[in-house]
Amino acid sequence: MSEADFLRSSPPPPVPPSGDMDGPARYVNRELSWLGFNWRVLEEAENPAVPLLERLRFLSISATNLDEFYTVRVAGLRELALVGNVTPAADGLTPAEQLDLIDAEARRLMLRQQEVLTTLRCEMEAAGMAILGREDVTEADAPFLREVFLNQVFPVLTPLAIDPAHPFPFIPNEGFALALQLRRRKDGRTLRALLPVPHQIARFLSLPTEKGHRFLPLEELLLLNIDSLFPGYALDGHCAFRVLRDSDLEVEEEAEDLVREFETALKRRRRGEVVRMKLSAGAPADLKRIIMEELPVREAEVIEVRGLVGISALSELVIDARPDLLWKPFTPRVAERVQDHEGDMFAAIRHKDMLLHHPYETFDMVVRFLQQAARDPDVVAIKQTLYRTSRNSPIVDALCEAAEDGKSVTALVELKARFDEAANIRQSRRLERAGAHVIYGFIQYKTHAKISTVVRREGDRLVTYTHFGTGNYHPITARIYTDLSFFTCDAALGRDATKVFNYVGGYAEPQGLENLKISPATMKPFLLDMIGREADAARRGDPSGIWAKMNALIETDVIDALYDASRAGVPIDLVIRGICGLRPGVAGLSETIRVKSIIGRFLEHSRIVCFGNGHALPSRHARVFFSSADWMGRNLNRRVETLVEATNPTVKAQITEQIMAANMADTAQSWVMRPDGGFFRAVPQDPGTAFSCHRFFMENPSLSGRGRAGAGDVPVLTHRAD
Repeated sequence: MSEADFLRSSPPPPVPPSGDMDGPARYVNRELSWLGFNWRVLEEAENPAVPLLERLRFLSISATNLDEFYTVRVAGLRELALVGNVTPAADGLTPAEQLDLIDAEARRLMLRQQEVLTTLRCEMEAAGMAILGREDVTEADAPFLREVFLNQVFPVLTPLAIDPAHPFPFIPNEGFALALQLRRRKDGRTLRALLPVPHQIARFLSLPTEKGHRFLPLEELLLLNIDSLFPGYALDGHCAFRVLRDSDLEVEEEAEDLVREFETALKRRRRGEVVRMKLSAGAPADLKRIIMEELPVREAEVIEVRGLVGISALSELVIDARPDLLWKPFTPRVAERVQDHEGDMFAAIRHKDMLLHHPYETFDMVVRFLQQAARDPDVVAIKQTLYRTSRNSPIVDALCEAAEDGKSVTALVELKARFDEAANIRQSRRLERAGAHVIYGFIQYKTHAKISTVVRREGDRLVTYTHFGTGNYHPITARIYTDLSFFTCDAALGRDATKVFNYVGGYAEPQGLENLKISPATMKPFLLDMIGREADAARRGDPSGIWAKMNALIETDVIDALYDASRAGVPIDLVIRGICGLRPGVAGLSETIRVKSIIGRFLEHSRIVCFGNGHALPSRHARVFFSSADWMGRNLNRRVETLVEATNPTVKAQITEQIMAANMADTAQSWVMRPDGGFFRAVPQDPGTAFSCHRFFMENPSLSGRGRAGAGDVPVLTHRAD
């Protein structure tokens, strides 16, 4: 593909506004925008260019996403609506109005999930992978299934009668159960019972077969063994149901012991009010009534499903045994510069600032950085933020090793990392036992910044090596999340990072930051100022431009600043993976703004912004930043986040001429946003020439990670404008 093919095309023709663009109509509703993102995820499950089991994975992800959306966002709106709150969102919709729109769209989405599953099951069966019903089980399967039931399932089950002597049991968040209507054979007496399906057992059972793979859902195995669970009874009717509860945490601001308060809040989460129940269609009326009364749940919160209840569990069927149905294996690269220094991270960083692009370049280098620090006798101190980590985290291992070796280790553990609170409590106690100093930051703010510092004695001075990231210190998610890792021994950045740790640990807002902007203090004003400078340049007739990439854009002050810059004539290109509250391409408002979303093999997660700084993008004179923060109210106003400026020329070129240019050029997995808030897939005239930024990054090393060979032979996608 020629270089000209990568140059940005003209913006789409502006669309006349459909409402008052000075009022709430200028914003897209956050919740509906998120549902639109999940539609894009689901549509990848229908993409024939995606391997079959990866399509099944996308289907599972869309269901998991929707579950979390209900337990947090919908739960919050529901609570507001129930107490009569009519405060409108930025787009003018009240909580009750939003819930009505969400319900209609989510039901449509869930119906489509079942339709996609039906299609995928047919394709899987043709490929030798069958999901069975109990009617598909043969006599030859019976001995195997009987043994599995008695030895692996039966000991964990707790069948429960539903009557005055047996109160309806508590069904936790994401709890799955069978409700049974039984009849005693000897006298016809009826019995209603509940059979919670234990989450400790895999949802799908693999049956032996001469070729291919056969899977039986666990609930089907249970129904096949009703005689063993309720001897002497026949099954007259049944249904499956799954519960989602309000999972947002409330923590007392004056809590004396934050860890204990979070442990209590986590127990409350399990018992939150039901916000949605999925129920298999055709349930006996009496069973449905009892379930709804006992949970309790209203009719509007019940979703009847004709198909599989609990689609998120389909991820279990994405098995390594069928590599022909998965993405081709990809092994992340080790940066050549690190190899040139025989794996010595400190030597590689001393040589020059280094920006690694995960997952294309292995996250193992971040782990190595901390492991090397733990074992280096010249290292005297390590400071580390931990927002999300893996269960058996090698990073926590390294910090514990360093603390046990007598090094000064400070770990800033964020207890408010949603759905990882319990894991982070466990990690914090482990670190404390090892002798690390554990701090939890602010009660009212989450600490979302990704920073690690290592202080090393070199001769008669102390040198601070710093890592800034756009993603979490999580080796598992780093295999599929696209993120940036920046390593430097720049003294100013080291001082800035240390001030951030002091801020979170001691509450004293840092003064005199040299190359770092942080929220909630300075980041938002700085971004607004930089956007304003581009607008001023355009009004003067000077070149200008803004490129930005992030997960979500909904902060209204930032959106309004972008609108103002667009009216001034600034070319603005945004890559927004998920929620976008800005309307692009509206006449008189956002004519020069284009928004795209990239959904593909890897989850776009890095946050980047480039300002022309008096030049058209890309340019060596641009100001280039990467960040831990999306442009959302919570990130800019209620979290501790970082915005780091890239000043090294090679790092700047890597971000603008490789990463951002490839994202702009992508047509293989891009969706383009319309002024009405919807998206359409970007389809090139010749699909065979579709450019995939993911494929490009997999095939080409990054500029700053190059070693002695230099960056001269690394492809870039545009000439500099100047």
